[in-house]
Amino acid sequence: MTAAHQPSHRRPVSPRVRRNRVIAFGVLAAALAILLVVLVVNIAGGATPTPVAATKTPSATPTATPTPTPTATPTPTETTPVAPPAPPAFDKAAFSIDDPLSPWVVVNKTRPLNPVDYTPPDLVAVPVAHTWDPLLRAEAAAAIVQMFDAASAEAGLSLASNSAYRSYSSQVSVYDSEPDDATTARPGYSEHQTGWTMDIGAASGNCSLNTCFGDTTEGQWLAANAYRFGFLLRYPADKVDVTGFSFEPWHYRYIGVSLATEMHNTGVTTLEEFFGLPAAPGYLN
Repeated sequence: MTAAHQPSHRRPVSPRVRRNRVIAFGVLAAALAILLVVLVVNIAGGATPTPVAATKTPSATPTATPTPTPTATPTPTETTPVAPPAPPAFDKAAFSIDDPLSPWVVVNKTRPLNPVDYTPPDLVAVPVAHTWDPLLRAEAAAAIVQMFDAASAEAGLSLASNSAYRSYSSQVSVYDSEPDDATTARPGYSEHQTGWTMDIGAASGNCSLNTCFGDTTEGQWLAANAYRFGFLLRYPADKVDVTGFSFEPWHYRYIGVSLATEMHNTGVTTLEEFFGLPAAPGYLN
């Protein structure tokens, strides 16, 4: 009989093997039981949630401050400086140079007063030290008082009047007593007749009506300051050929502060030159 057709005969299982199988099945059953318990506990109690990390509120991303684009500094354009407006020209026509009532009237050897026997309408006594009672036009009188007061206050000087207004008839007497055309005006041609003029000296009488008065402290103060009060040294030493009169450092003519200041500032020393008039070195007849 071949092996394929031989009946199988199982070997009886020994007690030892059987015991080992029982132990193995027991261990397996215990393991399955433990696994089952774990599953049941997990299902009944719920799975412990895995803590989720706290969601952080995202902080706002700071917006970058835009960097300003530098603006190119414009290159300054060269410009021609604008000159300040010129001050208005002095108005030489503000007052008449012909009317004897005007403080600008020009009286000389070729320009007599009109009328020749003119008398000012507003003569007043001048309250200053004097040799003879002085009269002047009211405006000139007030200016003389101011000037004398300033000489005293500023320089401690005492001034006095030696002569002021002289009428036509008075000038006749003066000229007849000293008929010298270089030093004495003829009647009708004298500035003293206008009421705008005073012969000024030191109260002490030092060098009164003499050319040396120009060298005295009083004479020098007047020469430097008279314009501030509207007065002009009418017959300067270097203008005899223009005025027709010898140097008289005592003879001051009122022309008003504006004209006196303009002449001082421009360096013009005679009315003839300032107003563009012909020189008057002598009488026409």
